[in-house]
Amino acid sequence: MDPWQRVVKLDSLESTNDYVSGLLKEKKPEEGSIYSSLFQSAGKGIGQNKWESEKGKNLLFSLILYPSFLPVEDQFLISKAVSLGIANYIQAKTNNIKIKWPNDIYYKEKKIAGILIENSIKGSNLNSSIIGIGFNLNQAEFESDTPNPVSLHQITNKTYSIDQELVKIRTNIRFFYDKLKAGKFEEISREYLKCLYRFNEVHEFKTGKEIFKAQITGINKYGHLQLTTESNEKREYGFKETEFVI
Repeated sequence: MDPWQRVVKLDSLESTNDYVSGLLKEKKPEEGSIYSSLFQSAGKGIGQNKWESEKGKNLLFSLILYPSFLPVEDQFLISKAVSLGIANYIQAKTNNIKIKWPNDIYYKEKKIAGILIENSIKGSNLNSSIIGIGFNLNQAEFESDTPNPVSLHQITNKTYSIDQELVKIRTNIRFFYDKLKAGKFEEISREYLKCLYRFNEVHEFKTGKEIFKAQITGINKYGHLQLTTESNEKREYGFKETEFVI
């Protein structure tokens, strides 16, 4: 059996990423294995962010990868490939899909999916990657409006099979991951920029107490956001060092 066909279904967990992290301490599940839960009581996003999800309505899962071919300094390529896989999956169903830096998936101005990647390192290369994904599939209403959630059901007015859509998303992620394995780093980076939310557009950003106008001009190899201000000043920011002003 192709390990990329393996799905372990669980009823409820605090976090699929935490669950898989515990597994990796005891054994080495095959690459491509997925651990999916109908509900997460402590679903995580980047930093202190939480993920709201009604039980049995959405896709909550973690995918295991072993990208030992990637040097540590190139680890943001994993984020690019996974983001592109999810975006590509949704683009088959609707338009106006973008990747909001670093790896949120947006429909127009609303968030449909979030990704949390936890890498381990061995020497100068990556050892394992736990790809945690929360995807709003069938949820019709959200109690919280942070960060402006939307589901595929709300967009298309259709109800989807969790099992079938999970397979489709994984197929799309694998497509881009295989490109990474083939060394097509520049192609992945180009595609990521083409899909990047507000790329080359002038918008307001906030850093500390400063609010300034700038356009996104690129992403460096470490995943830092590259901005050019109205006065043509070049700036770079890591995760959580700047934020979009809507």
